[in-house]
Amino acid sequence: MFKPLFLSLLAMNLSLSADLMLVGIDEKMTWDEEGTLIKRSTDQNDRVAIYDIAENPFKPTLKANLKLVNSIFGPPSNMAVSKDEKWAYAANSLKWIKTNGEWGWEPNRELHIISLAGDPKHVKTIQVGLQPSGIDLRGDLLLVTNREENSISVLRVKGAEVEPLKKIDTSDSPAGVSISPDGKLALFIKKSVHKVGVLHISGHEVNYDSNLDIHVGIEPYNVKISPVGNIALVNNIGFTNGNDGNVDSVSVIDLEAKRPFVRDIVAVGDGPEGLSFNHDGSMAVAVLIHGSHKAKADPNTAWAYHKNGAIAIMKITGKKVRKTQFIEVGGMPEGVVFSEKGDYLYIGNFKSKDLSIFKIENGKVIEKETRFVLEGAPATMARN
Repeated sequence: MFKPLFLSLLAMNLSLSADLMLVGIDEKMTWDEEGTLIKRSTDQNDRVAIYDIAENPFKPTLKANLKLVNSIFGPPSNMAVSKDEKWAYAANSLKWIKTNGEWGWEPNRELHIISLAGDPKHVKTIQVGLQPSGIDLRGDLLLVTNREENSISVLRVKGAEVEPLKKIDTSDSPAGVSISPDGKLALFIKKSVHKVGVLHISGHEVNYDSNLDIHVGIEPYNVKISPVGNIALVNNIGFTNGNDGNVDSVSVIDLEAKRPFVRDIVAVGDGPEGLSFNHDGSMAVAVLIHGSHKAKADPNTAWAYHKNGAIAIMKITGKKVRKTQFIEVGGMPEGVVFSEKGDYLYIGNFKSKDLSIFKIENGKVIEKETRFVLEGAPATMARN
């Protein structure tokens, strides 16, 4: 009896010590070195890969490779993981179709539900709004921004049980969304009008007042609220989506004011997309396309082309945010996550088909990079 009990406790402890990272792989399209879009004829190689980064942070352990279609279109934050690491939700914003002999896409409505307990598995796929382009989860409240439908789906979730509560009309192509730590407020992107919308939350009641919209920078694309809850950061990607050589910005929103407002702007680099805070809100990272997408294909922006993208590291003291490091990573970086303790940083490089992994010591990212090769192009990333 002793041995099985010991093994059972050991297995339980290993489970509790896991640090899961999800990577959405989109193999339907890519861009060559000249910046030309290449559309592939199948979506059979798309997947959601689930890694444990606890045992060896520089060599993540693959726990599951789920064949689930997902997309690079939209902010690289189209997945959410529950706090207890038992469930994950991943949106597929586009449907791959063939018209007149050529592959292309149309807006989709899919939200995949994944069980992470034991051997991870896909449980089911449900329908949400048209072109889901941002997800966040707090407790049992799941918000999904539907870009093509100009709406936000409000859902109550309990594992695989999903109850649609309401849809909020927003207009202006809503994208990334972030819920505050106390669950009383959320922010979402209104890209086409250069604003961030504010949602007030009471339990499962979510309300939107457009009069509280916050003017931010040009073409906001992603938003994250600090785990401290005092500020939020907004990536403003610029008119050309990070391919013109011009420095773009991160807006710092004060959430403790009577009415949230932009208190500062931080110049970070060309084309910030991925965005993440560490566990205690003392550091944040903006992932920069940095001309590594399609700048070379346009003679007006070819001068701004770089083979690799970059990351901007921001140090946060109270509400003061300043850029402290600029580090080159792989080609066309998208997603970003910190490890649970904030001592490792992971960047998904779409064109390079790998992860850039960095160690963090004494509040600084050590610039010695480790590359971890993936089986496809990482479009989205998530941790709890």
